Amino acid sequence: MLSSPILTQQPIPVPQPDLQRNSPPMRPIHVAIISDGNGRWATSRGLPRSAGHRAGAQSARSVIEAAPRLGIHTLTLFALSAANWKRPPSEVSGILRILHEYLLTETSHCIDEGIRISIIGRRDRVPATLRQAIIDSEAATAHGTRLHLRLAVDYSARNAIYNAACRFYKATELSQESFSSVLAEARGGTTDVDLLIRTGGEQRLSDFLLWECAFAEFVFLSKRWPDFTVRDLEAAVHEFNHRERTRGALPDAIAG
Repeated sequence: MLSSPILTQQPIPVPQPDLQRNSPPMRPIHVAIISDGNGRWATSRGLPRSAGHRAGAQSARSVIEAAPRLGIHTLTLFALSAANWKRPPSEVSGILRILHEYLLTETSHCIDEGIRISIIGRRDRVPATLRQAIIDSEAATAHGTRLHLRLAVDYSARNAIYNAACRFYKATELSQESFSSVLAEARGGTTDVDLLIRTGGEQRLSDFLLWECAFAEFVFLSKRWPDFTVRDLEAAVHEFNHRERTRGALPDAIAG
């Protein structure tokens, strides 16, 4: 993770000239990234897993910086899964420390760049100092409109849906739209995911944004997250822009 369907195992082959002219989509999009492979990247180089998480954080910075010019209005990064608590405590602590450092050092930059920060997921299991940093960063960047950066921390989509359902049963209006509104209360408000990218070679959602990814386009890459570059993000957006998205309807070309 951050700190650690046509499906493809290799980086998407996009002709060089087209990529240089890559233009944003007709409307802003929501891109979600399962930033997998940090630990394996480090161990393959004889480094501690913590080195992979730090390298992954640098990849995240580059992607965040590039996102707005590619037409991305919302970017959701999977920083720490609720399932990751099964990992050694030192590794989990290291991931949370990197997140804390990011919030302390990058919040002012996000304000300058018009980036709104939201943290989705549980907060009761993270250190109190990190909880306060989250509150401070969210408040300080609340008026950002250029990019909505969402970091999923101690996050489980199943838990989010379950908790929303527990609140929803008291609602007077029963509809998918009203349920989505209840679900949004615990996830910083968002739109459906348009494009989901997963690095590291795995081809699964891993309990990430299950409701929001109902009609998302998927791009799976074999390269590990620390090796993911802005060029790869450009290629994925380019691929997305050239896919036909019908959401179950007939394409316009044959609908008549």
